[in-house]
Amino acid sequence: MAVPTTLARGAGLLVVQSLKRKRCSVCRGGPLSLLVLEQGAPRCLDCCDLGHLVFLPRGDTALTRRSREESGLSAVVVRFNRRRSRYERQGVLVEEAALARAEARCLEDAEARRRRRARDARRRAAEDARFAEAFAGEISRLFPGCPEERAREIAGHASLRGSGRVGRSAAGRALTESAVTSAVVASVRHVDTPYDQLLMNSVPRHEARRRITPAVATVLRGWQEAGIDSAG
Repeated sequence: MAVPTTLARGAGLLVVQSLKRKRCSVCRGGPLSLLVLEQGAPRCLDCCDLGHLVFLPRGDTALTRRSREESGLSAVVVRFNRRRSRYERQGVLVEEAALARAEARCLEDAEARRRRRARDARRRAAEDARFAEAFAGEISRLFPGCPEERAREIAGHASLRGSGRVGRSAAGRALTESAVTSAVVASVRHVDTPYDQLLMNSVPRHEARRRITPAVATVLRGWQEAGIDSAG
């Protein structure tokens, strides 16, 4: 149950949220929800002189930072994630008076932070709109027969912030031909072929893709050749 040294070096004092019903190796109190590991043995917060601290869950970055600034003694609380096989931060322990002072500081500038968040949101929205417009323009360049509204739909879907889709990849942000084509192919696959129905009928994904490959190619070729015809 040893906490990784890399985490320990970056966090300072560490307290562990116990996943097992452990007891303090000194006072035998427990089972412990929070404990400190000293020389591999679990100790309760009181035996480690941390019992007077209060727990602040993660989530509010400003409050956490200010609470630690105000607190003469603090500790980072971690819990082992079995699925990821690593310790993850859950919050901090700080002095109760320090938490109260930090909350007061946050209340004082809450309106300023709200306005800053609103400005940042507007800025990101404008950036996203410009990028989606550029992505749609590149789709129209590569596939001139693709309807304008369809190009906008594909671009908006592929470039959605936080989606992890191709438009948010490095290649997508660079508007490379391969990334733009991948976004178009994905749209055609789901909208213009029976791909989704095949998946719903338990056809394996790779087999479903194999079956609809000719249909995808036909749509793409039609959108590309439309540009050639109009140029001619």
